[in-house]
Amino acid sequence: RVHAREHWSSELMAAEWCLIESDPGVFTELIRGFGVRGVQVEEIYSLDKSSLESLRPVHGLIFLFKWRAEEKQSGDVVQDSRLDDLFFAKQVIKNACATQAVLNVLFNCHHSDVDLGPTLSPFKDFTTTMDANMRGLSMTNSNDIREVHNSFARQQLFEFDQSLASGDEDAYHFIGYVPVDGRLYELDGLKDGPIDHGKCSEHDWLETCKPILDERIASFEADEIHFNLMAIVSDRKMVYQRETETLEQRKSQILEKLEKIALGEVSMETDVNDPTSALPEDLQSQLEDVESHLSQLQSLIISETEKMHRYKVTLPTISCI
Repeated sequence: RVHAREHWSSELMAAEWCLIESDPGVFTELIRGFGVRGVQVEEIYSLDKSSLESLRPVHGLIFLFKWRAEEKQSGDVVQDSRLDDLFFAKQVIKNACATQAVLNVLFNCHHSDVDLGPTLSPFKDFTTTMDANMRGLSMTNSNDIREVHNSFARQQLFEFDQSLASGDEDAYHFIGYVPVDGRLYELDGLKDGPIDHGKCSEHDWLETCKPILDERIASFEADEIHFNLMAIVSDRKMVYQRETETLEQRKSQILEKLEKIALGEVSMETDVNDPTSALPEDLQSQLEDVESHLSQLQSLIISETEKMHRYKVTLPTISCI
């Protein structure tokens, strides 16, 4: 786990924005603190297709890396009419990069699972016609957003540490990756605009993103662990409960069909267009599969509930830009 400590250029900035840890529990609680419903954050250890299958749908990625001024940029900065359909806010204060990355991703997510809630929805509407700089300023000056952000700090870490201002300590930075209208974009508040990484689809955008992140990670020495990757995904408990409802309906259909067969009310002929049209032994096998899957889902729901109870905020220890 990588921690991010953010430093300030003045005591005033230090008093207004706190430190954020690169942790899925912290980010999940941060997002929920904003009033967003339907999503959570999961740490990602591999972008292999098989590793991500259980997390779909994935709405965006948050990437923490060691910031280097000389790093070469890949992709082109968007400067055309696509900006009308992309939400991008410039970062105007060092301390806010974690929240900025999260909001840049969330404001570009149009999935039905995601509900921005009563705080972020009006903010997004209010800033729709603004340019990237004004959006960044509005975000920084939003009392609602800042108060939620700052609720994840310990009081003593609000003090300005002059030793961090020298630039000797490593600085870390959060950015986002998100698919919008068939293209993959990198959202880095320190850039002049969204970075276009080319075509993708809603289904394969993570595969498009993988070589980009692999190249970035490979630029560090083998013994350096200077990055952390998290995914904004649909609320897992909500997804499992939705799957449970579907399977419960399927179970009821099978039981109803078995009962009718037992009473001689229906024939035992099969119909390829009717999944419950099968011989009794086949229906019994289907019922066992459904019940097994329901049991697995119940275990996953319990696991998610326990995980959310374990989530707690801990504080960062290294510098973030």
